[in-house]
Amino acid sequence: MSYARVKPHRLERAASATLRHTRRYTGRPPTEGEGEAEAPRADVTVDCGWGRLIFAHTFDDQGRMIDTLRQEAPGTRDIVFYLQDPHVALSRAPQELFLDPSHSFRLWLSDYRPSRRRPKGYSVRRLRTREDAEGVQRIYARRRMVPVSSSFLVASRNSRVLTHFVACDDATGEVIGAVTAVDHAHAFGDPENGSSLWCLAVDPQAAFPGIGETLVRTVAEHVQARGRAFLDLSVLHDNGNAIALYEKLNFRRIPVFALKTKNPINERLFTGPQPGEALNPYATIIVTEARRRGIGVDVLDAEAGYFCLSWGGRSVVCRESLSELTTAVAMSRCDDKAVTRRVLERAGLAVPAQMVAGDAEETARFLAEHGRIVVKPARGEQGRGITVDVRDAATMESAIAAARQHCDTVLLEQFCEGQDLRIVVIDKKVVAAAVRRPAEVTGDGHHSVRELIEAQSRRRAAATGGESHIPLDAETERCLAAAGRTLDDVLPAGEPLPVRKTANLHTGGTIHDVTDCLHPELVEVATVAARALDIPVVGFDLLVEAPDRPGYVFIEANERPGLANHEPQPTAERFVDLLFPQTRGVF
Repeated sequence: MSYARVKPHRLERAASATLRHTRRYTGRPPTEGEGEAEAPRADVTVDCGWGRLIFAHTFDDQGRMIDTLRQEAPGTRDIVFYLQDPHVALSRAPQELFLDPSHSFRLWLSDYRPSRRRPKGYSVRRLRTREDAEGVQRIYARRRMVPVSSSFLVASRNSRVLTHFVACDDATGEVIGAVTAVDHAHAFGDPENGSSLWCLAVDPQAAFPGIGETLVRTVAEHVQARGRAFLDLSVLHDNGNAIALYEKLNFRRIPVFALKTKNPINERLFTGPQPGEALNPYATIIVTEARRRGIGVDVLDAEAGYFCLSWGGRSVVCRESLSELTTAVAMSRCDDKAVTRRVLERAGLAVPAQMVAGDAEETARFLAEHGRIVVKPARGEQGRGITVDVRDAATMESAIAAARQHCDTVLLEQFCEGQDLRIVVIDKKVVAAAVRRPAEVTGDGHHSVRELIEAQSRRRAAATGGESHIPLDAETERCLAAAGRTLDDVLPAGEPLPVRKTANLHTGGTIHDVTDCLHPELVEVATVAARALDIPVVGFDLLVEAPDRPGYVFIEANERPGLANHEPQPTAERFVDLLFPQTRGVF
């Protein structure tokens, strides 16, 4: 059925599977006395910043609708929504178009009931400033969503068609979530009096629970106050967490389809996964960039992250960001933390005092001299076996025993205060810098610390492809004990509690981009260190007073740094540039 053509016969309307008659599929009865509404405007599109929302049911000519979709601007993603006869549309341009693998959901606002619980530690409001818009951009980048310019968001903040909402941390003012509502009545005079929700995004590193639900409820209550009848949305079929949230809020599936163009942004949606390619996020980000440039990819061992890139008769085998360009000597220098320290110290760089754990008297003397130390295996990665801020002999002995489970050689290192800074250097140039923060949870006055950790761990795992979670182990219990807490305590609402000392991503740490404000001294020492180790790709961990100030101490070097989670910095792009410089700049 199309509202842009002559009103169809009543039997045709009764059989229609879209719009007014989707209530047949959702269980909602028609409203008594409901009459036929005035036809809306024809051929309607709404610019949403990331692309255009094309309302298919306002087109009486499907060919004209497809021609409209063909006018998609470069770097954007247009969406045809409320599509009828998708098989016919695809038959008209099978090489250009594809059916989006998403489900459509509808919330009947007459059935909606607000929640009695209110957010704690954050609040939701309409987007107001350019700073808000830049915060939304950062979240879109972290979620690998199509970017929307700050200028567009600011310019459309007073629109009656688009309403942008942001969730903000009450303590810092940082934007930690965003969503956009589209008012169909204002967009095209919708006789169904509907609305839709788009671009729900929550910062993957936000510590507060329930941000997504609060944003959805905010939109529902906003359009309900405007007198709208329903709220629709589209969600990818495999986004289990989002689907569970929508079903919890009483959204119901409706038989509505979406159509998109086969462009580079949509490529993974219409090509599907390659056979046997269960790569982790650190390998996937590189493989995706390589394929975008037309570089051949052969996955050698998906579980371990090995793949081979080929272009122009040349092949390079990689394990995530470790490639054949890194020599065995450079790799061994980074692999042994004691060797790394000596190389950097000889290069004139600041490093902490360090010794190999062995003689009991010497280790006791080292602890007494420094007061607070770090115990870690000489070899290892992902924060395994590391105990931070050890202050007594008993804890030191147990930490040494834990570290020996990962490496026979255990190092004692002077504990240094400061922010944990990761700097990624590729081809002797700083590409990204980020402050890493240890995992923490925020109380809600209801759940125990254990329950908060488990919930936060699930959110971190979902946001990082399973790479990040908070272990419930002896180290977590030690950190809680130092704060006077146990796993069974219930934190007051809004109270933060650090649950780990290390800021490693794999133990639930979060990462926050600071590339643009990195102090020149830190840029310089990172490039000097890369030259000293003679390594083409490396991630340095430093402790600094602040990323925009001088002063540092080197902690270690990682010969296989994770290039994911550094958005919006072009880490994968610069890595592929290094391997195949002839493809630089290829879209």
